[in-house]
Amino acid sequence: MTTNRKAGTLLEDVYVNVKIKLSGLWVALMFFYLYRDVLGFMEPGHVEDLLAGELAGIPMTQAVLLGSAVLMAIPSIMVFLSLALKAKANRWANIILGIVHIVILGGTFFVGEFSALYVFYALAELALMVLIVWHAWKWPLVEA
Repeated sequence: MTTNRKAGTLLEDVYVNVKIKLSGLWVALMFFYLYRDVLGFMEPGHVEDLLAGELAGIPMTQAVLLGSAVLMAIPSIMVFLSLALKAKANRWANIILGIVHIVILGGTFFVGEFSALYVFYALAELALMVLIVWHAWKWPLVEA
């Protein structure tokens, strides 16, 4: 069989292990969280609210700050755990923590005001979280 394709024009499609995909998605999610927070400081009134000890009407107590720190630590830890955990534990950790982050993101829509910046980042983060859950859910099975 002959083809009219020139030599060297076909691209190799390399298989990427699901662990690497999940780890990369957590990294991307982490960057979106960081960029949203950094750019959020440029929104009018944001810094003043923080200096007054609240954000979106929520007092910045030690408990709120600790909860935020734990929530933001999850993606950092999942970058490593997605590569290190055994398949079954890895799959469930990604599904559960991905869903937890989706639920929390959904809850933020009931607090404060919306800006175009927030909506853009929320949609991008939601897409990444859905991809995390989807890739973990569709984890390839080993045939025995």
